[in-house]
Amino acid sequence: MTQRCGFVAIVGRPNVGKSTLMNRILGQKISITSRRPQTTRHQVTGIKTEGETQFVYVDTPGIHRQTKDRNKAINRFMNQAATQALRDVDCVVFIVDRMRWTGEDDVVLDKLTHVKAPVVLALNKVDWLEDKTELLPWLEQLQKKREFAAILPISAKHGTNVPELEAEIAKYLPEGEHHFPEDQITDRSQRFLVAELVREKVMRQLGDELPYQMTVEIEEFRDEGRIIHISALMLVERPGQKKILIGESGDRIKKIGREARLEMEKALGAKVMLNLWVKVKRGWSDDERALKSLGYDHDRR
Repeated sequence: MTQRCGFVAIVGRPNVGKSTLMNRILGQKISITSRRPQTTRHQVTGIKTEGETQFVYVDTPGIHRQTKDRNKAINRFMNQAATQALRDVDCVVFIVDRMRWTGEDDVVLDKLTHVKAPVVLALNKVDWLEDKTELLPWLEQLQKKREFAAILPISAKHGTNVPELEAEIAKYLPEGEHHFPEDQITDRSQRFLVAELVREKVMRQLGDELPYQMTVEIEEFRDEGRIIHISALMLVERPGQKKILIGESGDRIKKIGREARLEMEKALGAKVMLNLWVKVKRGWSDDERALKSLGYDHDRR
């Protein structure tokens, strides 16, 4: 049989379910998720091989407007990461949130203007719709926005129509040898994945209490076989943010560490000894050199 292999960019505005969709397709967590917009900050590659066909999915940060309060270096980095993912792909999955079309969806649509690859529009979270009869006229409206290869209502969380979406994507994958071994599911390092797990637990627990000026740097990753020793540094920009992150009597940082450790053990298949610290590094999110040193680099994996 002929082998097929192709790259698929998953794009959309913040918080529409891009990472949830990729995790659903892969059958395990590769991209972190939370209810907060812009949880994903990097391109994250997920690889799925089924027989002779290999899908290489690229999860991307939410494309957003560069407003006055969202024009820091980290915001520019995220938009660039999403835009770069559109280059040389074989298919694009553009995710929107049910019946809601916003100005930021228009920003994404504009980014797709010069993309030559077929664009499949996925309406996510359709399981939340109370009146399904509203769907057909809405689909007709969406068809006027551009020539989509297909429009599919899906639920990334529950898997509704996700196999149908995969079958549609498969139509556009070119013939060619597979780029990765069939058992590989991502090109990201374990250090990257554990840093992301810590950041996910922070974002899920703190909600709106902690602004986006928080990142995680892995200072130690030592694999001793049955036990992996990990030291993670959580960077914030102000002393008040450090206090919030640690919590009263250190309760919050202990809870973050416990939840992150359990997920790490599941992902790595080994016992994890995790140490967390918090440090103030003023202005890191608007300093391009600092961002690069912290792994916000389009060339780093």
